[in-house]
Amino acid sequence: MATSLLSRRTALFCWAFRDISGFKTVIPLSARCGMLQIIANYNAKPIKLNITKPYIPDRQSEKTPEWQKTAKYDRKLYGRYGSASGIDPATLWPSCTELEEIIAEEREWNQPLEVMLKNIEEKEKELTVKRLAKEKLIAANMAKMPKMVADWRREKREAKAKLKEEKARREKLLAEARERFGYALDPRSPKFVEMVAEIEKEEKKKRKLMKRRLKDEQTQTPVAAAPSGTS
Repeated sequence: MATSLLSRRTALFCWAFRDISGFKTVIPLSARCGMLQIIANYNAKPIKLNITKPYIPDRQSEKTPEWQKTAKYDRKLYGRYGSASGIDPATLWPSCTELEEIIAEEREWNQPLEVMLKNIEEKEKELTVKRLAKEKLIAANMAKMPKMVADWRREKREAKAKLKEEKARREKLLAEARERFGYALDPRSPKFVEMVAEIEKEEKKKRKLMKRRLKDEQTQTPVAAAPSGTS
């Protein structure tokens, strides 16, 4: 109530001052100074506030906010004014359901010391297992490192040798094509491609004949060695 009176008087004062500032072009300077003097000398009547008794909201009134009708607000009133609030302290205790919720919350967020120590121990064991597994993997990889380095170097040498061999073969084919046709050919030309296919066909035939000759020699060797063994 006191707040509403103060806000009302402040609004009236602002309204009066706004009117004065709005009509300053019409009202003479002397009149305006007189109004300002009256407003400056105005003394409002003191507001009578009842601060001797605590404010207890009326639960039956519709004007009372809902948050002032809750048990939480009752606990606040009783904590501030005590028995003068007229609240029965027995009604401020939590119900069975609220008590179970409070206990469950305390168990979840405020665990006993034994449970906390057990959780810390389990977490340390888990971290130890992960660390040992990681160290074992690192040791195994380090043991494989010399072989991996050797394989990498061997593959690199083989790739280099293969590249060198292909380069030499290409130069040989280009030289043969120059000798056969009498001029240098583009490796992408149909004549060069046809020549390469013909040469590969001949080399394949030679390899096939060489393989058959070796097979015949291997079959003839035991037959020749058999008479010497029987004698």
